[in-house]
Amino acid sequence: MTESATGKEKVERFRNLQVTPRDKSWGLAVTTVGLRHVRPTDGAPRQTEYPDSYGFRENGRRELNEYQLYYITRGRGYFESASCSRTRIEPGMMFMLFPGEWHSFAPDPDSGWDEHWIGFNGAFMDDKIRTGFFTFKNCVFRFGINERITATFHEILDIATEEKKGYQQAIASLAISLIGRIHYEDINHTYGETYIDRIINQAKTVMKEDMASNGSLEDMAHTLGVSYSLFRREFRKRCGISPGQYRLELRLAKAKELLLTTNLSVAEISSRLHFECIGQFSTFFKKKSGSSPLEFRKQGIKKD
Repeated sequence: MTESATGKEKVERFRNLQVTPRDKSWGLAVTTVGLRHVRPTDGAPRQTEYPDSYGFRENGRRELNEYQLYYITRGRGYFESASCSRTRIEPGMMFMLFPGEWHSFAPDPDSGWDEHWIGFNGAFMDDKIRTGFFTFKNCVFRFGINERITATFHEILDIATEEKKGYQQAIASLAISLIGRIHYEDINHTYGETYIDRIINQAKTVMKEDMASNGSLEDMAHTLGVSYSLFRREFRKRCGISPGQYRLELRLAKAKELLLTTNLSVAEISSRLHFECIGQFSTFFKKKSGSSPLEFRKQGIKKD
């Protein structure tokens, strides 16, 4: 697995997983899961960035021996396959790849995109194709920026990274729930959110997935195509807090995670989460949690 989140480096987290015969007997087994933040200057992922079994050919196409789902939460690009004509991909859209069928996709070079993906195989999905719940021609779905969907991808990736006993069955069950949600939202067209809903949901997703960024919220609003005053007002109306406070709450949650699961110093955590100084971080942390960062870490160690 690789992971990067600073400067101009490409942000990427992924796991390619081993599947045993016992895993297959569950009905569905996950083969790969990950996320990638492709910036405009990155270009499409190169052939060498993929394992041999996932690489694209020189013509930009490939075939897999598994199903895959790709969910795009930022940026634009295209997707096409043997059964699906070239389709414009926008934020909030998902496309499905089928085993044994060629496909091609890439972000626009001037926008890049954020992609979440999961690959899987098994009798469960084979049966859903055979019974017509999904078809090769109906392979692109529009959901809008759905926090539940992105949260499911992250949960699967977190469990896969730990690789505890029975992890394959846990993530396979989450993958099945994701497939069920795709079917539900597709047939009910529950993605009918308003324009400003999509803006707010996309902003929340960006803040959650790129906490290492210290970009201004004004710039974020501009990138999303709205004025900051409108963005701030509508964000507070829908979420109950300002976007700035929301980002601080995300950083607080991340700080707690880092204090309990890493050996990073308080100063390193403060810097990583872009507080102006360790004093500002410690004051904020104590005000919100009732204890200093070091006290919180010691309490967590005692509980263990």
